[in-house]
Amino acid sequence: MAATDTGVESPHTRTRYRVTGMDCGSCAAKVETALKRVEGVHAVAVSVPAGTVTVTHEPSVAAKAVTQPMAALGYGVGPGESLGGAGTAPESAKSGCCAHGNHDAHGGHGEPEHNHGHGHDHSHGDALDGASWWTGPKARLTIASGVALALAYALGLAVPAAEPWAFPLAMLVGLVPTARRAFAAARSGTPFSIETLMTIAAIGAVVIGAAEEAAMVVFLFLVGELLEGLAAGRARANIRGLTKLVPDTALLERGGQEAGGQATETVPATSLTVGSVILVRPGDRVAADGVILSGSSALDEAPVTGESVPKRKSEGDSVFAGTINADGALRVRVASAARDNTIARVVRLVEEAQESKAPTERFIDRFSRYYTPGVVALATLVAVLPPLMAGASWDAWIYKGLAILLIGCPCALVISTPAAIAAGLSNGARQGLLLKGGAALEVLARITTVAFDKTGTLTEGKPKVTDVVAFDASRTEADILGLAAALESGSSHPLAKAILAAASERAVPVPAATGMTALAGKGVGGTVDGRAVTLTSPQTAGPLDAAQAERVAALNGAGKTVSVLLVDGRPAGLLAMRDELRADAASGVAALQAIGIRSFMLTGDNARTAQAAAGALGIPAHAELLPEDKQRIVRDLQARGERVAKVGDGINDAPALAAADIGIAMGGGTDVALETADAAALHGRVGDVAAMVALSRRTMANIRQNIAVALGLKAVFLVTTILGVTGLWPAILADTGATVLVTANALRLLSARHRA
Repeated sequence: MAATDTGVESPHTRTRYRVTGMDCGSCAAKVETALKRVEGVHAVAVSVPAGTVTVTHEPSVAAKAVTQPMAALGYGVGPGESLGGAGTAPESAKSGCCAHGNHDAHGGHGEPEHNHGHGHDHSHGDALDGASWWTGPKARLTIASGVALALAYALGLAVPAAEPWAFPLAMLVGLVPTARRAFAAARSGTPFSIETLMTIAAIGAVVIGAAEEAAMVVFLFLVGELLEGLAAGRARANIRGLTKLVPDTALLERGGQEAGGQATETVPATSLTVGSVILVRPGDRVAADGVILSGSSALDEAPVTGESVPKRKSEGDSVFAGTINADGALRVRVASAARDNTIARVVRLVEEAQESKAPTERFIDRFSRYYTPGVVALATLVAVLPPLMAGASWDAWIYKGLAILLIGCPCALVISTPAAIAAGLSNGARQGLLLKGGAALEVLARITTVAFDKTGTLTEGKPKVTDVVAFDASRTEADILGLAAALESGSSHPLAKAILAAASERAVPVPAATGMTALAGKGVGGTVDGRAVTLTSPQTAGPLDAAQAERVAALNGAGKTVSVLLVDGRPAGLLAMRDELRADAASGVAALQAIGIRSFMLTGDNARTAQAAAGALGIPAHAELLPEDKQRIVRDLQARGERVAKVGDGINDAPALAAADIGIAMGGGTDVALETADAAALHGRVGDVAAMVALSRRTMANIRQNIAVALGLKAVFLVTTILGVTGLWPAILADTGATVLVTANALRLLSARHRA
């Protein structure tokens, strides 16, 4: 029985199943309707793009009770994966990273692995995970139907007397499996499925003497469904392809021996545990998230973050699983198990996001519930009223009614939104732009204002030494920096780290210091080469001459933190430090402005520092704010009609992130970046905010195009059918053809780039 993260048993359990064959909105609706009829099931979340069904149910509900209805509909069902209690985070990443889609290996419904079905042939997923599309049961059925149709034509030409029964037999090759699925769908609560409409139309056509056209319509229906499966398979494989970035094996050090003479063994990457040490050779992919223990190399992070320029990393830096080591051997201590690495979490979160419905998608679902019965009623009226009221030909108007039936399935309409959203989410994930579902994607498209945190968002989050000044000619800048570094040796304070890093970068010798003492609220002191040395603030440094004081004031005015170095009690020099703006901060803010979005800064830092940073970016700043102040400003903006995105680190900005229309966390794949906000810029670039908005707007435009195609085609064929211009086979093209068109249009989002 699943338990929540707190160890308290949850009254409901969430279980996710891999399901092969769900390639359209009709599939999702049938599965959802069938499962909601199971006693003890409280909620069902279906993701067609991810090929998953997540069921919230009572712990007492047996797995067979859930898998049986799906199998009866002809879908292949993999073993369930527990996600813990309802409302809790998933406990494992098997659904997103470890399974690799293995349960889809057979790709169809004839005999898929772990299929609990009864031999149904609704095999939409023929080519999901590497199997050739033509080898699946659905492809075989389509080919068989086509061959039967061709033979019927040949037989009709050779023996005209055989034509009355040749085409009905050819039709039955494809219609029998379709009718069986229609019956199963009707029993499970979906009487107006496309299979039902198809069966009625085909049988009706035979009755009125249009057997040849009925056989052609069944064949075109199967061709259309095969194309749907191929398109959906590509979309599904796009996000799962991320899992293939992680190598299958790793070189594990034995006995913790040091580089140069350590013994290694090749082990499966999935067996690595936290704390293990692995060797990553030049040209290898990193097998796990971790921290570099020794070595230096350029790492190509493009497969994970979308960053095209390799990044130089050395001891103490973090590395991601799936990145490529370019030119130096690295020893890496594993920081997370395979199921918890960055790629696994991204895949898991994207798949969960695909299960949540956007507002537009929920509206389309509600609309479709009335659309199909309405079209069925219209088809009945078209077939019956003209003959009854005007004495028109029964055969002609029944034929038109049957054609309208085929227009009645809302597959293209229902899939128009989730297909585009899934493609947008997958594309974003591949570029390091993680969005937590369709709702976040929709909201981003309407954002008018972005509120940025300063530290760690617009700035690097790490102070750097910007100025070193010697007050007299007897000392050089290197002398000042070396003495300051001597006092800070061993300290973990951010300013101390900045000084030590500057000394290391400039190759400045650092003398030994003794008797070091922290001066409460003032700085640090000690003895270097027999002289008393103190690093302190200008306010406690004692009197400075006019030139020295003027220099300190100028640096403070630039938003820098100044420390004065005293040698034997006399000012010898100063160091200025500042948390520098990110390299792309200015271009990122400019990119937002270019698309009509204004930016401003919310920070708890002092006004002088905030104004210096904001001034460099050309944006207004609100400084010295408490968390509740940030939240209040966001709500005030919303009250004036603004749609606000808050960008921060996800911790100290939590109230404002929650209050904003959408919260965006900045971070390189950290837990905070992935779990806290509505969206995350995984590689922490300010420009990624504008890229997210561009992705969102492009996706929403794609959705509008899809809805227009889905409804427009059906409207055109509805009118032309009533006018007698088109018949049965154009009507089936209006359904399956529209579905393929909107899916193909959505797939264009997979390859689009959204860079500011």
